[in-house]
Amino acid sequence: MGRRGRKGRNISGILLLDKPPGMTSNAALQVVKRLFNACKAGHTGSLDPLATGVLPLCFGEATKFSQFLLDADKKYLARVKLGVITDSGDADGEVLERRPVPEIDDVRLEEVLQHYRGDITQIPSMFSALKVDGQPLYKLARKGIEVERKERPVSIYRLEASEREGDELTLLVHCSKGTYVRTLVEDIGKELGPGAHVIGLRRLAAGPFDAEETFTMSELEAKNGNWQEMDQLLLPVSSAVKNWPMVELTDVTASYLRQGQPVQVANAPTDGWVRIFSESDDNDEEFIGVGEILEDGKVAPRKLVVT
Repeated sequence: MGRRGRKGRNISGILLLDKPPGMTSNAALQVVKRLFNACKAGHTGSLDPLATGVLPLCFGEATKFSQFLLDADKKYLARVKLGVITDSGDADGEVLERRPVPEIDDVRLEEVLQHYRGDITQIPSMFSALKVDGQPLYKLARKGIEVERKERPVSIYRLEASEREGDELTLLVHCSKGTYVRTLVEDIGKELGPGAHVIGLRRLAAGPFDAEETFTMSELEAKNGNWQEMDQLLLPVSSAVKNWPMVELTDVTASYLRQGQPVQVANAPTDGWVRIFSESDDNDEEFIGVGEILEDGKVAPRKLVVT
C-alpha cells in the first residue's frame, strides 16, 4: 500500500513560541500545530511544564534543521527557593525536607557560584526527559524507580545572582546544550547548606533567538484561521542557522550541490559548517541548506531543503 499523505497545510518556517506555564513542550507544539493546520511540525528541546519562554517550533522543511537548535546554547532566568528540597528539584515535586536558611553574604554566594562556572559535570535528575532503554526518566521516577545515571559534561558560560530577597534569589544562566538548570540549582543549594529548588524558570534565549521575538499562545489563538496573518509570524527556515557563515552559489554550481556533489566556492571559510544560498531567478538569495567545508576546501552538502 502507498504511504498515506499527511493532513494539513504544507508550510515551512520557524515559529518562536513563548511557552505558557503548566504545559509540556509537546502539548504546546500540538496546540500550535493545530492552530496553523500544519502537516509537519516539531519542537527543539523540552521545557519543563513550570517553565516559560523561548520554544522554537519548526514546520515543514525547518524540521530538518531542528537539531542545530537543540545543540545551541540557552539562556535562563531561574527563581530559586532556599531551604526547601523537592524530589524533582522544582516546585512541581514533592517536598522531601525543609531546612533553616542561614545568613549567606554576597562573598559566600559568589564563592559557591564560581564553582559552577566553566566546564562542569552533572548527574541528570530522575525527573528529566532523558531516556534510558527508551523510557523517559521522569516516567520511571513517578513509579518510584531510580536508575543509575552517568555524569555528563556541560559548560556554564555565565552564572550570576541578579536578585536576592530573604530565602529566594534569581539566577541568570547562560549554558551549553544538555544543561539541567534544576540540577544546577540543587547542587548550588547543597553547597550553600540549606538546599534549594526551582520555583520559576524562564528561557530567555535559544541559539540565535530571544524572548523578545516570541509570540504568546493567546496571540496565536487571536489569529486562528487567518492563514495569511499567521504565516507572517513564521521566520524563514534559514534563521535556524542565521549566525553561521554564509556562502553564495551560482545557479550552475547550486545544481551540482543539489545532486550531492561537493563544490568549489570562492572566498568560502576554510573549515566548519556554512549556510548555503543560491542566486534565484529574481536575483534574490534562495536558501539551499547547510554544508561542511572539506579538507580540499570544497563545500559538501549536509542538509538541503526541498524547493
